[in-house]
Amino acid sequence: MKNIVIVDYGLGNIRSVEQSLKKIIEVDNLSAEVHIINNAKDLSLATHVILPGQGAFASCMNGLKNIPGMIDELSENILIQKKPFLGICVGMQLLANVGYENGSHTGLGWVNGEIRKIVQNNLKLPHMGWNEVVIKKENEIIKEKNNHNYYFVHSYYFECKSEENEVAVTDYGFNFSSIISKENIFGVQFHPEKSSLYGLKLLNNFINL
Repeated sequence: MKNIVIVDYGLGNIRSVEQSLKKIIEVDNLSAEVHIINNAKDLSLATHVILPGQGAFASCMNGLKNIPGMIDELSENILIQKKPFLGICVGMQLLANVGYENGSHTGLGWVNGEIRKIVQNNLKLPHMGWNEVVIKKENEIIKEKNNHNYYFVHSYYFECKSEENEVAVTDYGFNFSSIISKENIFGVQFHPEKSSLYGLKLLNNFINL
């Protein structure tokens, strides 16, 4: 039995992620359950961990810090025990070393990168709606050989410092990292739970890791 844990720190799109996962489990008749947790010790029950997020980088980091022991337990489960981890939107951005939204704020530092504001150049902010994700390399989280559109809502982007961690990019006046990975750690800038068929396929791939 797989236990897919969604971390609720008060700033994530929890319910839509939960419903998408339950739909996949039901349709594919998978031996898996979905749990929403806000207690660090409950991570020990997880086989897979999802960190959603929306809002400002600093607010999301503070949300994690405000749960006693959560960052330490995340580090133990993901970095030491190597459980599969998926960060969605700001949940992906928190993987970076630092975020420059309303100042400079330290991130988890699991994937070498920085979070920077999209330079407008007459582009609308936030970057919202469907956009193409261009696959740069094969990866366990996205097995599609062709590029597809996914749903984005963000004004800041992940500037990946290590090319080996950049799985896919998206063009919004410039190319930014839309999928990153490092060992058992995966991050997507878009919302797979809002991205129809291919978003559900990505979540399915994650469950089956």
